[in-house]
Amino acid sequence: MKYKNLREEYRQFELRDEDVLDNPFAQFEQWFDDALKQNPTDTNAMVLSTVSNDGWPQGRVVLLKEVDHGFVWFTNYGSGKGQDLAHSPKAAVTFWWPGTARQVRVTGTVEKVSEKESDEYFQSRPRNSQAGAIASHQSSRILGRESLENRYEALIALPETTTFQRPENWGGYRLIPHSFEFWQGRESRLHDRILFTKDGTTNWKKERLSP
Repeated sequence: MKYKNLREEYRQFELRDEDVLDNPFAQFEQWFDDALKQNPTDTNAMVLSTVSNDGWPQGRVVLLKEVDHGFVWFTNYGSGKGQDLAHSPKAAVTFWWPGTARQVRVTGTVEKVSEKESDEYFQSRPRNSQAGAIASHQSSRILGRESLENRYEALIALPETTTFQRPENWGGYRLIPHSFEFWQGRESRLHDRILFTKDGTTNWKKERLSP
């Protein structure tokens, strides 16, 4: 199949140099809020890109849960992405917000969040999500869905007073950025691209890239 006729001209927004904030975290927060106002559905969805032990790039969508000095998400440490990050703790996350025709790419190094942070987030989750995290041995092969559902149903059947504890192999990661790229779709494919990189100190260097 060919998709060459699927085109969109981006005319709604622009990214002028004088409007770009000096701090990329602040710029991200501004764009995130704009996207949230346009369409709140999965605004925090991001493509997490890693590299496997055999050198193959891997991508999947995860949900951003917090931005502090990094970008935080939660998952099973034994999953494919967890194994990738154990091998190479470098990754990228990509956000795409079609309502504003904006993309943000962030690359950096990844570390696990503290056990306290993981415990607090796990206990904040709905009970069925907690049970799902315990029941699923993420990325491992299973013979069929029935065995997964049976483990889940056995957990849900426990008394409501039962407190589920976070599995040791489940928790959070934090990507510490060393670069941000803000991409604004423009007409005739003359897109705006602003790159932030660390200049060797705590400061960020800002420059415009050709589309």
